[in-house]
Amino acid sequence: MRIARFTTGDEPQYAIVDGAPGEEELIVLTGDPMYTPGNVTGERIKLTDNVRLLAPVIPRSKAVCLGKNYEAHAKEIPARGPASEVPILFLKPNTSVVGPDDPIVLPSYSQDVQLEAELAVVIGRMCKDVTPENAEQYIYGYTCANDVTARDLQRQEDQWFRAKAFDTSLPIGPWIETELDADALGISSRINGEATQVGNTSDMIRGVAEAISLASEVTTLLPGDLVLTGTPAGVTALNHGDIVEVEIEGLGTLRNPVIRRS
Repeated sequence: MRIARFTTGDEPQYAIVDGAPGEEELIVLTGDPMYTPGNVTGERIKLTDNVRLLAPVIPRSKAVCLGKNYEAHAKEIPARGPASEVPILFLKPNTSVVGPDDPIVLPSYSQDVQLEAELAVVIGRMCKDVTPENAEQYIYGYTCANDVTARDLQRQEDQWFRAKAFDTSLPIGPWIETELDADALGISSRINGEATQVGNTSDMIRGVAEAISLASEVTTLLPGDLVLTGTPAGVTALNHGDIVEVEIEGLGTLRNPVIRRS
């Protein structure tokens, strides 16, 4: 089931997304289905220009991100070395989250900002010290994510806060898919229609269940928090005026314009 968060100009609402690509309709729900039963109101709205899709969830507290989880990507960042036996974990705050078609604003302090297409896991229940064997029961669903990174700052600084945590650095969407086998999904990105990354979640060093386990070993995960699972090779710089897309099989396409404010 696909769950969207949207607005037609008023307060945000939630809906079930129904229909084939290009013919989607929103079946409007009461309340937030992550926290309430989310009953169907009977109202159906076509997914047109009058509807603005929002980030499908605003994390209660954080996004926990797994770095260097694709071997090929680890090798293309030589300054940081190959993938390590010790997993790299870092945080993005909820203030970094934006939704479909929201602009990615390039930070003034960076001249090399790059895209990173990622599968994001949406946590459905509070959890701590979860084993990989039990991780699935804490998953609400999945969405597309773009872990936008100021690569020049990441090269210069041991602490990744400025490189990873700036506002608009975590576009997610277009919706949450609650029924998905994440083991072997095609994942790709494009800039202005040109392919940049092409990979598959089967190439992850640590799978979804292990990623959740690793994150929950460090910090309590709350409903709505995100766990990002790493990016394939092909990370590419973004420039003012670009249109960047992240596409994951079974999830759809997340699209965002890129701007640099003077």
